[in-house]
Amino acid sequence: MKLTFTAADEQFREEVADWLNDNLRDEFADIRYRGGPGDEHHFVDERKAWERRLAAGRWTCIGWPDTWGGRAASIEQQVIFHEEYARAGGPGRMGHIGDTLTGPTLLAFGSEEQKAKYLPPIRDGVAFWSQGYSEPGAGSDLAAIRTKAVQDETSGQWKITGQKVWTSLAHESDFVFVLARVDRESSRHHGLGFFLVALDQPGVTIRPITQLTGTAEFNEVYFDDAVCDADDIVGAPGDGWKVAMGLLGFERGVSTLGQQMLFQTELDEIIRIARANGASRDPDIRQRIAEAHIGLKTMRYNSMRMLSGGEDGSLSREAMIYKLYWSSWHRNLGKLAMDVLGPEAELIESGPYELNKLQSLFLFTRADTIYGGTNQIQRNLIAERALGMPKEPRGQGM
Repeated sequence: MKLTFTAADEQFREEVADWLNDNLRDEFADIRYRGGPGDEHHFVDERKAWERRLAAGRWTCIGWPDTWGGRAASIEQQVIFHEEYARAGGPGRMGHIGDTLTGPTLLAFGSEEQKAKYLPPIRDGVAFWSQGYSEPGAGSDLAAIRTKAVQDETSGQWKITGQKVWTSLAHESDFVFVLARVDRESSRHHGLGFFLVALDQPGVTIRPITQLTGTAEFNEVYFDDAVCDADDIVGAPGDGWKVAMGLLGFERGVSTLGQQMLFQTELDEIIRIARANGASRDPDIRQRIAEAHIGLKTMRYNSMRMLSGGEDGSLSREAMIYKLYWSSWHRNLGKLAMDVLGPEAELIESGPYELNKLQSLFLFTRADTIYGGTNQIQRNLIAERALGMPKEPRGQGM
Protein backbone atom coordinates (compact mmCIF):
# COMPACT_ATOMS: atom_id res chain seq x y z
CA MET A 1 0.00 0.00 0.00
CA LYS A 2 1.45 3.36 -1.06
CA LEU A 3 0.68 6.20 1.36
CA THR A 4 3.01 8.90 0.04
CA PHE A 5 3.40 10.74 -3.25
CA THR A 6 6.48 11.57 -5.29
CA ALA A 7 7.71 15.08 -6.07
CA ALA A 8 6.24 14.69 -9.58
CA ASP A 9 2.92 13.69 -8.05
CA GLU A 10 2.92 16.77 -5.84
CA GLN A 11 3.71 18.93 -8.87
CA PHE A 12 0.68 17.38 -10.55
CA ARG A 13 -1.35 18.23 -7.44
CA GLU A 14 -0.35 21.89 -7.81
CA GLU A 15 -1.39 21.83 -11.47
CA VAL A 16 -4.82 20.44 -10.58
CA ALA A 17 -5.35 22.86 -7.70
CA ASP A 18 -4.27 25.87 -9.78
CA TRP A 19 -6.58 24.98 -12.66
CA LEU A 20 -9.55 24.48 -10.35
CA ASN A 21 -8.84 27.76 -8.59
CA ASP A 22 -8.71 29.56 -11.94
CA ASN A 23 -11.91 28.00 -13.28
CA LEU A 24 -14.27 27.55 -10.32
CA ARG A 25 -15.15 31.22 -10.40
CA ASP A 26 -17.22 33.71 -12.40
CA GLU A 27 -20.08 31.76 -14.03
CA PHE A 28 -19.14 28.64 -12.04
CA ALA A 29 -18.75 30.28 -8.64
CA ASP A 30 -22.30 29.44 -7.54
CA ILE A 31 -21.94 25.71 -8.16
CA ARG A 32 -18.99 25.13 -5.83
CA TYR A 33 -19.89 22.41 -3.32
CA ARG A 34 -23.27 21.90 -5.05
CA GLY A 35 -24.81 18.95 -6.81
CA GLY A 36 -23.58 16.22 -4.49
CA PRO A 37 -25.67 13.48 -2.84
CA GLY A 38 -29.07 14.84 -1.88
CA ASP A 39 -28.42 17.97 -3.95
CA GLU A 40 -28.18 16.44 -7.41
CA HIS A 41 -31.25 18.23 -8.74
CA HIS A 42 -29.64 21.66 -8.41
CA PHE A 43 -27.71 23.56 -11.10
CA VAL A 44 -28.06 20.81 -13.71
CA ASP A 45 -27.46 23.01 -16.76
CA GLU A 46 -24.56 24.80 -15.08
CA ARG A 47 -22.98 21.50 -14.10
CA LYS A 48 -23.31 20.24 -17.68
CA ALA A 49 -21.53 23.39 -18.82
CA TRP A 50 -18.89 22.68 -16.19
CA GLU A 51 -18.33 19.25 -17.76
CA ARG A 52 -17.51 20.97 -21.03
CA ARG A 53 -15.08 23.28 -19.20
CA LEU A 54 -13.41 20.28 -17.60
CA ALA A 55 -13.15 18.63 -21.02
CA ALA A 56 -11.56 21.73 -22.51
CA GLY A 57 -8.88 21.52 -19.83
CA ARG A 58 -8.47 17.75 -20.38
CA TRP A 59 -9.72 17.02 -16.87
CA THR A 60 -12.42 14.53 -17.82
CA CYS A 61 -11.56 10.84 -18.03
CA ILE A 62 -7.99 11.41 -16.88
CA GLY A 63 -7.41 7.71 -16.20
CA TRP A 64 -8.33 6.70 -19.73
CA PRO A 65 -5.50 5.97 -22.19
CA ASP A 66 -4.35 8.92 -24.26
CA THR A 67 -5.51 7.14 -27.41
CA TRP A 68 -9.07 7.82 -26.23
CA GLY A 69 -8.46 11.37 -25.07
CA GLY A 70 -7.45 10.67 -21.49
CA ARG A 71 -4.21 11.54 -19.74
CA ALA A 72 -3.25 7.93 -18.92
CA ALA A 73 -2.93 9.24 -15.36
CA SER A 74 -1.41 6.91 -12.81
CA ILE A 75 -3.44 5.67 -9.86
CA GLU A 76 -1.64 8.20 -7.69
CA GLN A 77 -2.48 11.05 -10.05
CA GLN A 78 -6.11 9.99 -10.24
CA VAL A 79 -6.28 9.94 -6.44
CA ILE A 80 -4.76 13.43 -6.36
CA PHE A 81 -7.23 14.77 -8.91
CA HIS A 82 -10.26 13.49 -7.00
CA GLU A 83 -8.89 14.78 -3.71
CA GLU A 84 -8.15 18.25 -5.05
CA TYR A 85 -11.45 18.39 -6.91
CA ALA A 86 -13.35 17.76 -3.69
CA ARG A 87 -11.09 20.09 -1.71
CA ALA A 88 -11.74 22.94 -4.17
CA GLY A 89 -15.51 22.43 -3.95
CA GLY A 90 -15.90 20.99 -7.43
CA PRO A 91 -19.62 20.41 -8.10
CA GLY A 92 -21.20 16.98 -8.34
CA ARG A 93 -20.17 15.54 -11.69
CA MET A 94 -22.94 15.20 -14.25
CA GLY A 95 -20.49 13.06 -16.22
CA HIS A 96 -19.58 10.81 -13.32
CA ILE A 97 -21.27 7.65 -14.59
CA GLY A 98 -19.93 8.03 -18.11
CA ASP A 99 -16.43 8.96 -16.96
CA THR A 100 -15.92 6.39 -14.21
CA LEU A 101 -18.34 3.56 -15.07
CA THR A 102 -19.39 3.43 -18.73
CA GLY A 103 -16.00 4.45 -20.08
CA PRO A 104 -13.81 2.02 -18.12
CA THR A 105 -16.32 -0.77 -18.79
CA LEU A 106 -16.14 -0.19 -22.55
CA LEU A 107 -12.35 0.05 -22.39
CA ALA A 108 -12.26 -3.34 -20.65
CA PHE A 109 -15.07 -5.21 -22.43
CA GLY A 110 -16.27 -3.14 -25.40
CA SER A 111 -15.56 -3.49 -29.10
CA GLU A 112 -13.46 -0.96 -31.00
CA GLU A 113 -16.65 0.24 -32.71
CA GLN A 114 -18.36 0.81 -29.36
CA LYS A 115 -15.37 2.72 -28.05
CA ALA A 116 -15.27 4.94 -31.14
CA LYS A 117 -19.00 5.61 -30.92
CA TYR A 118 -19.44 6.26 -27.21
CA LEU A 119 -16.13 7.33 -25.63
CA PRO A 120 -15.48 10.68 -27.41
CA PRO A 121 -18.82 12.29 -26.38
CA ILE A 122 -18.21 11.24 -22.76
CA ARG A 123 -14.70 12.66 -22.86
CA ASP A 124 -15.96 15.92 -24.40
CA GLY A 125 -18.58 16.37 -21.67
CA VAL A 126 -21.54 16.35 -24.06
CA ALA A 127 -23.10 12.89 -23.45
CA PHE A 128 -24.47 11.88 -20.07
CA TRP A 129 -25.21 8.38 -18.80
CA SER A 130 -27.37 6.70 -16.19
CA GLN A 131 -27.35 3.20 -14.73
CA GLY A 132 -30.09 0.66 -15.48
CA TYR A 133 -29.56 -2.06 -12.90
CA SER A 134 -32.17 -2.01 -10.09
CA GLU A 135 -35.76 -3.12 -10.70
CA PRO A 136 -38.80 -3.58 -8.49
CA GLY A 137 -37.96 -6.88 -6.82
CA ALA A 138 -34.35 -6.81 -8.01
CA GLY A 139 -32.44 -4.19 -6.07
CA SER A 140 -29.84 -5.64 -3.76
CA ASP A 141 -30.57 -9.02 -5.35
CA LEU A 142 -29.56 -7.86 -8.80
CA ALA A 143 -29.58 -11.37 -10.31
CA ALA A 144 -33.39 -11.43 -9.99
CA ILE A 145 -33.90 -8.96 -12.84
CA ARG A 146 -36.79 -9.48 -15.26
CA THR A 147 -36.17 -6.86 -17.95
CA LYS A 148 -35.79 -8.80 -21.19
CA ALA A 149 -34.06 -8.18 -24.50
CA VAL A 150 -35.10 -9.93 -27.70
CA GLN A 151 -33.15 -9.71 -30.94
CA ASP A 152 -35.09 -9.04 -34.12
CA GLU A 153 -34.20 -11.74 -36.62
CA THR A 154 -34.46 -9.37 -39.58
CA SER A 155 -32.80 -6.14 -38.46
CA GLY A 156 -30.61 -7.59 -35.72
CA GLN A 157 -31.75 -4.84 -33.37
CA TRP A 158 -32.40 -5.63 -29.75
CA LYS A 159 -35.84 -4.78 -28.33
CA ILE A 160 -35.89 -4.19 -24.60
CA THR A 161 -38.97 -4.46 -22.40
CA GLY A 162 -39.15 -3.98 -18.65
CA GLN A 163 -38.69 -1.47 -15.84
CA LYS A 164 -35.74 0.00 -13.99
CA VAL A 165 -36.06 2.04 -10.81
CA TRP A 166 -34.00 4.43 -8.65
CA THR A 167 -32.24 5.51 -11.83
CA SER A 168 -30.29 8.60 -10.79
CA LEU A 169 -30.66 11.59 -13.13
CA ALA A 170 -32.12 9.51 -15.96
CA HIS A 171 -34.31 12.49 -16.86
CA GLU A 172 -31.13 14.52 -17.47
CA SER A 173 -29.24 11.77 -19.29
CA ASP A 174 -28.77 10.81 -22.93
CA PHE A 175 -28.00 7.11 -22.50
CA VAL A 176 -28.44 4.29 -20.01
CA PHE A 177 -26.64 0.97 -19.77
CA VAL A 178 -29.17 -1.77 -19.14
CA LEU A 179 -28.75 -5.23 -17.69
CA ALA A 180 -31.44 -7.42 -19.29
CA ARG A 181 -32.27 -11.07 -19.74
CA VAL A 182 -31.57 -12.43 -23.23
CA ASP A 183 -32.55 -16.04 -22.47
CA ARG A 184 -36.13 -16.39 -21.26
CA GLU A 185 -35.39 -19.82 -19.80
CA SER A 186 -32.43 -18.58 -17.76
CA SER A 187 -32.39 -17.61 -14.11
CA ARG A 188 -30.22 -15.68 -11.69
CA HIS A 189 -26.94 -14.44 -13.20
CA HIS A 190 -27.13 -16.67 -16.28
CA GLY A 191 -28.46 -15.56 -19.66
CA LEU A 192 -28.00 -11.80 -19.25
CA GLY A 193 -26.86 -9.08 -21.64
CA PHE A 194 -25.37 -5.65 -21.06
CA PHE A 195 -26.87 -3.07 -23.44
CA LEU A 196 -26.16 0.55 -24.39
CA VAL A 197 -29.50 2.29 -24.88
CA ALA A 198 -30.43 5.80 -26.03
CA LEU A 199 -33.04 7.37 -23.77
CA ASP A 200 -34.49 9.78 -26.32
CA GLN A 201 -36.67 7.32 -28.23
CA PRO A 202 -40.38 6.39 -28.33
CA GLY A 203 -39.95 3.14 -26.41
CA VAL A 204 -38.64 4.82 -23.25
CA THR A 205 -40.72 6.53 -20.56
CA ILE A 206 -39.00 8.28 -17.65
CA ARG A 207 -41.00 9.12 -14.52
CA PRO A 208 -39.23 11.10 -11.79
CA ILE A 209 -39.82 9.89 -8.22
CA THR A 210 -40.81 12.95 -6.18
CA GLN A 211 -39.49 12.94 -2.63
CA LEU A 212 -40.72 14.58 0.57
CA THR A 213 -38.71 17.69 -0.26
CA GLY A 214 -40.55 18.06 -3.59
CA THR A 215 -37.40 17.30 -5.55
CA ALA A 216 -36.60 14.34 -7.75
CA GLU A 217 -33.19 13.01 -8.73
CA PHE A 218 -34.32 9.37 -8.95
CA ASN A 219 -36.54 7.94 -11.67
CA GLU A 220 -38.53 4.98 -12.82
CA VAL A 221 -37.62 4.09 -16.40
CA TYR A 222 -39.98 1.97 -18.50
CA PHE A 223 -38.87 0.18 -21.66
CA ASP A 224 -41.56 -0.85 -24.15
CA ASP A 225 -39.74 -2.38 -27.10
CA ALA A 226 -37.01 0.24 -26.80
CA VAL A 227 -34.36 -0.53 -29.39
CA CYS A 228 -30.62 -0.55 -29.64
CA ASP A 229 -28.47 -1.67 -32.53
CA ALA A 230 -27.17 -5.19 -32.88
CA ASP A 231 -23.66 -4.03 -31.95
CA ASP A 232 -24.81 -2.15 -28.82
CA ILE A 233 -24.52 -5.19 -26.61
CA VAL A 234 -21.24 -5.25 -24.67
CA GLY A 235 -19.69 -8.69 -24.96
CA ALA A 236 -21.71 -11.67 -26.17
CA PRO A 237 -25.29 -12.49 -25.17
CA GLY A 238 -24.94 -14.21 -21.81
CA ASP A 239 -21.90 -12.16 -20.76
CA GLY A 240 -24.01 -9.53 -19.02
CA TRP A 241 -23.26 -10.62 -15.47
CA LYS A 242 -19.50 -10.63 -16.06
CA VAL A 243 -19.64 -7.13 -17.56
CA ALA A 244 -21.97 -5.86 -14.84
CA MET A 245 -19.70 -7.13 -12.07
CA GLY A 246 -16.69 -5.59 -13.78
CA LEU A 247 -18.52 -2.26 -13.79
CA LEU A 248 -19.23 -2.54 -10.06
CA GLY A 249 -15.51 -3.04 -9.56
CA PHE A 250 -14.87 0.30 -11.28
CA GLU A 251 -17.55 1.85 -9.05
CA ARG A 252 -15.36 1.00 -6.06
CA GLY A 253 -12.32 2.50 -7.76
CA VAL A 254 -10.31 5.69 -7.56
CA SER A 255 -13.29 8.04 -7.34
CA THR A 256 -13.91 6.69 -3.84
CA LEU A 257 -11.06 8.94 -2.71
CA GLY A 258 -12.95 11.93 -4.03
CA GLN A 259 -16.04 10.73 -2.17
CA GLN A 260 -14.00 10.73 1.01
CA MET A 261 -12.88 14.31 0.46
CA LEU A 262 -16.57 15.25 0.29
CA PHE A 263 -17.02 13.41 3.57
CA GLN A 264 -14.14 15.44 5.00
CA THR A 265 -15.84 18.67 3.90
CA GLU A 266 -19.03 17.57 5.67
CA LEU A 267 -17.12 16.69 8.83
CA ASP A 268 -15.30 20.03 8.74
CA GLU A 269 -18.66 21.84 8.55
CA ILE A 270 -19.96 19.85 11.52
CA ILE A 271 -16.86 20.77 13.53
CA ARG A 272 -17.21 24.42 12.57
CA ILE A 273 -20.81 24.55 13.76
CA ALA A 274 -20.00 22.60 16.95
CA ARG A 275 -17.38 25.20 17.84
CA ALA A 276 -19.71 28.09 16.97
CA ASN A 277 -22.75 26.93 18.94
CA GLY A 278 -20.90 25.36 21.88
CA ALA A 279 -21.78 21.74 21.06
CA SER A 280 -18.05 20.94 21.05
CA ARG A 281 -18.03 21.39 24.83
CA ASP A 282 -20.16 18.26 25.17
CA PRO A 283 -17.77 15.33 25.85
CA ASP A 284 -20.02 12.91 23.97
CA ILE A 285 -20.03 15.15 20.88
CA ARG A 286 -16.25 15.52 21.05
CA GLN A 287 -15.84 11.74 21.27
CA ARG A 288 -18.13 11.17 18.27
CA ILE A 289 -16.25 13.78 16.23
CA ALA A 290 -12.99 12.01 17.08
CA GLU A 291 -14.49 8.66 16.07
CA ALA A 292 -15.70 10.16 12.77
CA HIS A 293 -12.19 11.49 12.08
CA ILE A 294 -10.59 8.12 12.84
CA GLY A 295 -13.16 6.29 10.72
CA LEU A 296 -12.52 8.55 7.74
CA LYS A 297 -8.76 8.00 7.96
CA THR A 298 -9.31 4.24 8.16
CA MET A 299 -11.53 4.46 5.10
CA ARG A 300 -8.83 6.25 3.14
CA TYR A 301 -6.11 3.74 3.96
CA ASN A 302 -8.33 0.82 3.00
CA SER A 303 -9.14 2.56 -0.28
CA MET A 304 -5.43 2.84 -1.02
CA ARG A 305 -5.15 -0.92 -0.47
CA MET A 306 -8.08 -1.83 -2.67
CA LEU A 307 -6.88 0.16 -5.70
CA SER A 308 -4.68 -2.79 -6.61
CA GLY A 309 -7.57 -4.51 -8.47
CA GLY A 310 -7.27 -5.56 -12.10
CA GLU A 311 -7.91 -3.40 -15.15
CA ASP A 312 -11.09 -5.41 -15.80
CA GLY A 313 -12.69 -4.03 -12.65
CA SER A 314 -11.98 -7.16 -10.60
CA LEU A 315 -12.04 -6.44 -6.89
CA SER A 316 -9.41 -7.12 -4.30
CA ARG A 317 -10.81 -8.68 -1.15
CA GLU A 318 -10.30 -5.38 0.67
CA ALA A 319 -12.79 -3.74 -1.69
CA MET A 320 -15.58 -6.02 -0.53
CA ILE A 321 -15.90 -4.22 2.81
CA TYR A 322 -15.94 -0.69 1.39
CA LYS A 323 -19.69 -0.18 0.77
CA LEU A 324 -20.66 -1.56 4.18
CA TYR A 325 -18.03 0.55 5.92
CA TRP A 326 -18.61 3.91 4.27
CA SER A 327 -22.41 3.73 4.29
CA SER A 328 -22.52 2.94 8.01
CA TRP A 329 -19.95 5.64 8.75
CA HIS A 330 -21.84 8.22 6.69
CA ARG A 331 -25.17 7.36 8.30
CA ASN A 332 -23.59 7.95 11.71
CA LEU A 333 -22.17 11.26 10.46
CA GLY A 334 -25.70 12.34 9.57
CA LYS A 335 -26.83 11.57 13.10
CA LEU A 336 -23.89 13.53 14.48
CA ALA A 337 -24.77 16.50 12.27
CA MET A 338 -28.30 16.70 13.65
CA ASP A 339 -27.11 16.38 17.25
CA VAL A 340 -24.62 19.20 16.70
CA LEU A 341 -27.31 21.40 15.15
CA GLY A 342 -29.57 20.78 18.15
CA PRO A 343 -33.26 19.86 18.53
CA GLU A 344 -34.47 22.94 16.64
CA ALA A 345 -32.96 21.44 13.47
CA GLU A 346 -35.77 18.87 13.50
CA LEU A 347 -38.41 21.59 13.08
CA ILE A 348 -39.44 23.04 9.73
CA GLU A 349 -42.49 25.24 9.65
CA SER A 350 -44.14 24.06 6.43
CA GLY A 351 -43.50 23.02 2.86
CA PRO A 352 -41.84 23.55 0.50
CA TYR A 353 -39.05 22.23 2.67
CA GLU A 354 -35.85 24.20 2.31
CA LEU A 355 -33.18 22.22 4.12
CA ASN A 356 -29.73 23.36 5.10
CA LYS A 357 -26.77 21.22 4.06
CA LEU A 358 -26.58 19.20 7.26
CA GLN A 359 -30.32 18.54 7.39
CA SER A 360 -30.11 17.32 3.81
CA LEU A 361 -27.06 15.23 4.77
CA PHE A 362 -29.00 13.55 7.58
CA LEU A 363 -31.98 12.66 5.41
CA PHE A 364 -29.89 11.43 2.49
CA THR A 365 -27.64 9.24 4.63
CA ARG A 366 -30.69 7.28 5.80
CA ALA A 367 -30.62 5.68 2.35
CA ASP A 368 -26.86 5.02 2.25
CA THR A 369 -27.19 1.60 3.88
CA ILE A 370 -29.95 0.58 1.43
CA TYR A 371 -29.06 1.63 -2.13
CA GLY A 372 -26.22 -0.06 -3.97
CA GLY A 373 -26.79 -3.20 -1.89
CA THR A 374 -28.17 -3.16 1.64
CA ASN A 375 -25.89 -3.70 4.61
CA GLN A 376 -27.37 -7.19 4.99
CA ILE A 377 -26.52 -8.04 1.38
CA GLN A 378 -23.05 -6.55 1.79
CA ARG A 379 -22.38 -8.83 4.75
CA ASN A 380 -23.43 -11.82 2.67
CA LEU A 381 -21.05 -10.75 -0.11
CA ILE A 382 -18.18 -10.38 2.33
CA ALA A 383 -18.87 -13.79 3.84
CA GLU A 384 -19.36 -15.69 0.59
CA ARG A 385 -17.02 -13.96 -1.87
CA ALA A 386 -14.25 -12.53 0.28
CA LEU A 387 -14.09 -15.13 3.05
CA GLY A 388 -15.25 -18.17 1.09
CA MET A 389 -17.88 -19.15 3.64
CA PRO A 390 -20.84 -21.39 2.69
CA LYS A 391 -23.53 -19.61 0.72
CA GLU A 392 -26.76 -18.57 2.36
CA PRO A 393 -29.50 -21.19 1.76
CA ARG A 394 -31.97 -20.11 -0.91
CA GLY A 395 -35.50 -21.24 -1.55
CA GLN A 396 -36.37 -23.47 -4.50
CA GLY A 397 -35.99 -21.68 -7.83
CA MET A 398 -33.91 -18.83 -6.43
